Order: sequence, then C-alpha cells, then structure tokens
Amino acid sequence: MGNELSISEDEMSDLMNSTSFSQEEIKRMYRKFCHLDHDRNGVLSVDEFKLIPTIASNPLLPRLIGIFDTNHDECVDFDEFITGLSVFGSDSTDEKKLKLLFDVYDVDGDGFISNGELFYVLKMMTGANMSDAAIQQLVDRTILDTDTSGDGHISFEDFSLSMKNRKVLFETVVGQMSVSNKV
Repeated sequence: MGNELSISEDEMSDLMNSTSFSQEEIKRMYRKFCHLDHDRNGVLSVDEFKLIPTIASNPLLPRLIGIFDTNHDECVDFDEFITGLSVFGSDSTDEKKLKLLFDVYDVDGDGFISNGELFYVLKMMTGANMSDAAIQQLVDRTILDTDTSGDGHISFEDFSLSMKNRKVLFETVVGQMSVSNKV
C-alpha cells in the first residue's frame, strides 16, 4: 500500500467490505497511520505505538499489538491496523469485542486461557502492585469460577458466558470498546 496518501480503489473496496468503515473513515485512518509511521516504512513498530500518548503507558500494549499483528512480523501494517480497529467500531458485534478481550489473555493463541497465561497478563496489568501469591490466588479463583468443563483452562465459550453473566461488567467493558467516528 506504500506510505503515500493514496489507497487503490480495489484496496478501498476490500477494506470497506471487511471492516464496515466508510471510505472517508478509512482515508482519515490512513492519514493518521501515515502520521504515526515516523520512519515512513509503511508499518508501525512497537516504538511508534508507544508515541501515542493515550496508549503509551498501557501495560497491555504489547498484547494488543500482538493481536493486531496477524502475520507475526512484529509490526502492524495498515491492513492489520484498520482490521484491528474495526473491532472497536460502533457497528462491531459484542461477540467480536469479547473475542478481542479473550485474545488478550490467550497469549499462545491456542483457543484457551491457561493458568500461566492468565497469571502472565494479570502480572502485566498489576506490575508491582500485587504479589505473585495474590495474583495466583486471583488466577486460581477465576479459573475455578469460569471453567465450566473443569478441564483447568478457560475456553472462549467459558469466557463469553462469564462476561455475559456479569451484566454490569459486560456492558461497561464492551461499551468502552466502541470508538466514535472521530478516529
């Protein structure tokens, strides 16, 4: 796609179909993407993401980049960028938003959240504010409360059911995952 402010008609059509963003929204996001791409190589690195003030200090930034980076080259091109952002669109389904949340915890991408993965992500989120023992207790309790099959890990179905059963939490989290048309 290059780093010029142009997107071919075919690329635009594909992006509009796969993301539900309008042509104007895609153009606006492409200009923003190019602005963020400081080295002008057509991709965003972790360091370039860290220059975005609203997410720079978010401990989950590496996980989010990992989820957006679908080809696993440790950077995010425009297609990955806009596809990732589409989950936050106002017309995105609750199921897609829940899947993104689930993927934050499913570090190895095997479709399950293990004890170790949940511990790892919670440790990222809490830093030095919680002891490892307290985090492990939280992990054990979460798996016990969420794992409906008793196999020791959390499937997407378990995760989704647990979130939906916690209506206030579900509505708060999923509601905050929508972006306005000012992207």
